Amino acid sequence: MFEHISEPLLSPRAFALRVARSVAVAMAIVLLSLLLGMLGYRTFEGLSWLDAFLNAAMLLGGMGPVALPVTEYGKLFAGIYALYCGLVVIMAAGIMLTPVAHRLMHSLHLDDD
Repeated sequence: MFEHISEPLLSPRAFALRVARSVAVAMAIVLLSLLLGMLGYRTFEGLSWLDAFLNAAMLLGGMGPVALPVTEYGKLFAGIYALYCGLVVIMAAGIMLTPVAHRLMHSLHLDDD
């Protein structure tokens, strides 16, 4: 997926496509996680789709839930989902930053000739 140290740097266009692909993968993971959260809040707490979206989006954004869970399964889901969201944010950031970090490392290790 990434060029070897002996290969030249990618062209700016190819690098932009690599970054776009990484962003698309990260956004797909975030959207899937948002859908998972919406389904969980809808199932365990009986929230409307809009309220379930708001709660899931706020947790994914790091702000915390808007409506506190009232059922036992809802509380369990909210806790597990909150922990999962923290990992998703870290993972998405890593996926998006990997091409930039690789290009920087690769450019620092190119031969001067």
